[in-house]
Amino acid sequence: MRRVLLPQHISDQAAPPGAAIRDLRGLSMGTSWSVRLLESAMPGRAGSADLQQGLQQQLDLVVAQMSHWSDESDLGRFNRAEPGSWHSLPAAFCEVLGFAMHVSQASGGAYDPCAGALVNLWGFGPRHRYDEPGFLPPNKETVALLLSQRQRRRLELDLPARRARQPGGLQLDLSAIAKGYGVDRLARYLDSQGIGHYLVEVGGELRGAGSKPDGQPWWVMLEQVDGADADLHPPEMLLALHGLSVATSGDYRRFFQDGTARFSHTIDPRSGMPIANQLASVTVVHEQCMAADAWSTALTVLGVEAGMALAEEQGLAARFLQRDGPGFHETLSSHMLAMLDE
Repeated sequence: MRRVLLPQHISDQAAPPGAAIRDLRGLSMGTSWSVRLLESAMPGRAGSADLQQGLQQQLDLVVAQMSHWSDESDLGRFNRAEPGSWHSLPAAFCEVLGFAMHVSQASGGAYDPCAGALVNLWGFGPRHRYDEPGFLPPNKETVALLLSQRQRRRLELDLPARRARQPGGLQLDLSAIAKGYGVDRLARYLDSQGIGHYLVEVGGELRGAGSKPDGQPWWVMLEQVDGADADLHPPEMLLALHGLSVATSGDYRRFFQDGTARFSHTIDPRSGMPIANQLASVTVVHEQCMAADAWSTALTVLGVEAGMALAEEQGLAARFLQRDGPGFHETLSSHMLAMLDE
């Protein structure tokens, strides 16, 4: 059985007559990006090479400002800055960090862009990685020490002045929101070029607008969890990405095992430990992909009960998939249920 999710609001903007689909793609943020757009014969429209370059530049800006893999990014320089120093932030960096801190506060710290040191400690950062020879998971004493240090290393963020203070040793990590923001930047760029019908994707996070030449919306399948018996999967779910974005966080994307213990790449900043709440994935549908990206991470850390309470409080369309023996148990927020075409 296949279920269908539909947007609550439908635009009456029709696809341009005689339009054809054009595909563009490239690489960024250690993954790939792709854009499907409707191309019309309108004069003055940018050519493929110009669009390709313009789209790539949007993602290059995100990397230059927010990559925790590069010491030369604005984020990398902030992470290495002297204790007590204030730093002017580029507009995009400040926008993303400001929203990330909003989600951190709303989730009670279940998502925290200031938890980079913990992510690095567990081998999911740019160095001393879990997949490198000789890596060992940290012991409880090391985790406890880092948590106590974090209590003294609080970020001060002055949004009106677009600046932040490095307390000393604080490590920002925006990897749980940067791809979603990259999707939003690609969409904004297409809008600025007068292109209103497209499907944008960066590393599995998506945003769609308008429709295809046949008038159909951009249909996408919600991400399924790999490695389970197909007979025990929840029903497939198709989403009409029409003015909407979708992002999924899951414990199956990156993890390592130490003996019988399985450690997810999603770290709970409150405990300093990888999550162990049996959540396989959380999918969030939102107008902004940046928001879908960050909220899906926060809900994953919180687990089904607390995560569902936050989803309802924030008005989020969310789908929780929890491991249940050999299969999965699915829970949908009320806003996600409202999108079901039944």
